[in-house]
Amino acid sequence: MKSFFIFLCVMICQFISTQAVTAIDIRNNCPFTVWAAAVPWGGRRLDYGGIWRVQTNSTTHGRIWGRTNCNFDASGRGRCQTGDCKGLLECQDNGKPPSTLAEYAFNQFGNKDFFDISLVDGFNLPMEFSPASTDKCSSRISCTADIIGQCPNELRTPGGCNNPCTVFGIGIYCCTSGRCDPTYISKFFKDRCPDSYTYPQDDSTSTFTCPSGINYRVVFCP
Repeated sequence: MKSFFIFLCVMICQFISTQAVTAIDIRNNCPFTVWAAAVPWGGRRLDYGGIWRVQTNSTTHGRIWGRTNCNFDASGRGRCQTGDCKGLLECQDNGKPPSTLAEYAFNQFGNKDFFDISLVDGFNLPMEFSPASTDKCSSRISCTADIIGQCPNELRTPGGCNNPCTVFGIGIYCCTSGRCDPTYISKFFKDRCPDSYTYPQDDSTSTFTCPSGINYRVVFCP
């Protein structure tokens, strides 16, 4: 019996060790400092040209975003103008809107990765989310429009363009129950970034796939 459990442990460990490792390179191409945030990995300061590589070897899902105009002390506590996550450098939870989001779910049904750029929480930085190589997948998505400069007056906020659910807090924008449809505000975002999620049920034109087992990059200010 003991030898059986040893054999089982060896097989499980070998399975885990041979799982494909997915890497995401998070790069800052903005001409200013961005404090990258990633759930479940935490956070990192990225000056211009800086890269933070995060890796996973299991089925996982999460989100990545950039924070702007941050100030942290030596203990990693402080505040950011946009994307703040409860005053922590090492994020443990989602950030405060507005923030441009890269969302993903790796190794899902059909051995596919699913990923998107979401403006459901508003916009604070231009972003690209794409495979690191086009050999196995060419699904490249980006949102680079001047959304802050063109933001509707009711959504304007320092450092970004807010989302209507945060501003108005009503069902037509928050989609808290049942079916919800595009609004004139979601169309503002969609016209400028057609590949992006612009309201919570904007699935059909906003979710992209690649075969599992490849690497990705998220670029701020591509």
